[in-house]
Amino acid sequence: MNTENIALLPTSRPGTEAVAACSAHHFARHSHDVYGIGMIDRGGQKSASGRGMVEAGPGTIITVNPGEIHDGTPIAGEPRQWRIVYFQPDIIRAAINSLFDGTAPEHEFTSPVFQRTHLAQYFNEIFHHITSLDSGYDETKSRMEYDELLIMLARASLEKTQQPHESTLIAPGIFKAKQQIDDAPGAPLQLDDLAHTSGLGKYQLIRNFSRATGYTPHAYLVQRRALLARQLILQKTPLAEAAITAGFSDQSHMTRQFMRFYGYSPGKLARSIGKG
Repeated sequence: MNTENIALLPTSRPGTEAVAACSAHHFARHSHDVYGIGMIDRGGQKSASGRGMVEAGPGTIITVNPGEIHDGTPIAGEPRQWRIVYFQPDIIRAAINSLFDGTAPEHEFTSPVFQRTHLAQYFNEIFHHITSLDSGYDETKSRMEYDELLIMLARASLEKTQQPHESTLIAPGIFKAKQQIDDAPGAPLQLDDLAHTSGLGKYQLIRNFSRATGYTPHAYLVQRRALLARQLILQKTPLAEAAITAGFSDQSHMTRQFMRFYGYSPGKLARSIGKG
């Protein structure tokens, strides 16, 4: 693998994305709307999230929860090599539910890093499973293997937690402003709009929003627009249309934010799904 490469791999299972990368890219603070689980294969990474600052070296499992703010920097500036699979939330929830006979409460990856041999084994197996596009396999047997691997992966990595609803953790005005962004990130929102929704002055909104979410309102809006643009591109929306629909001024603006958050361009994402 080249010393600066982020490959978006085609996968055999709907609702999944796979990335294999070797890069010294510094990822800006961002979030995903999916679960992610991966492994550092070479080098090391330092990352800060709501679960604290961590360092991950070779063989370490790395995780991210939907909506979790995090960044990523290479240790000592040297490229690190990693693989990661992103799962739509309903896939992980279904696997978790199977562990609790369909009565599972809300769950999350409880640590941003794991040093568990069995978890690494299941990750390697599921990564190989979804990225090996062999047209000659037995689909019934393959689907069963995939379902079993998902359940074992969940069992190895998730612990039972009871998550209070976000509205009970964030002041009502801030929750309303955040919800306004979440409901329509592509809308031409201004700080005045969010201040009116929250019932706060603009300075109070910026200060309290930052304390509650880790973002200023503008920074949160930009990363939500990037997430929306990704969803549109994955639905094969033309790039220029995806940029405008997601609220970016043009395609170049969208591309700059993609590079900051994900380390690859919207065009690369579009080409990756064109292979499927």
